[in-house]
Amino acid sequence: MPKKTKKSNFIFAVGRRKRAIARVRLFRKPGEITVNDKPIGDYFPGQLAKKLYLKPFEAVGVIDRYSASVKVVGSGPSGQLVAVTHGLSRALVKANEDKFKPLLKKYDLLTRDPRKRQRRQAGKGGKSRRQKQSPKR
Repeated sequence: MPKKTKKSNFIFAVGRRKRAIARVRLFRKPGEITVNDKPIGDYFPGQLAKKLYLKPFEAVGVIDRYSASVKVVGSGPSGQLVAVTHGLSRALVKANEDKFKPLLKKYDLLTRDPRKRQRRQAGKGGKSRRQKQSPKR
């Protein structure tokens, strides 16, 4: 007998940046976006952050049609913010690929930023780009 798969009422996607990983659940009902069980405005305060995390919704013109629940770990606040934006964009593409993908691609919201922290180099004396102190004489 084949297994019955439960149809979930959300769309799942993952967004990444540096060491940050954002797991996004996008719901097809109006509501608020929560990050780590806090409203997104409290987790990422400020107008610049608000502009960034609402950009995927503005690009496709569905500001008040979706709600989301996000769990984000790793990196710092700015890396986490970009990871959340990336995850929301990917989830919207899964919601309606034909309509949303070209719009989000145009705004460069589906591209994962590959830049990561450079590893520590042996023999350099500390961090990745630090040089050992040179003697004066």
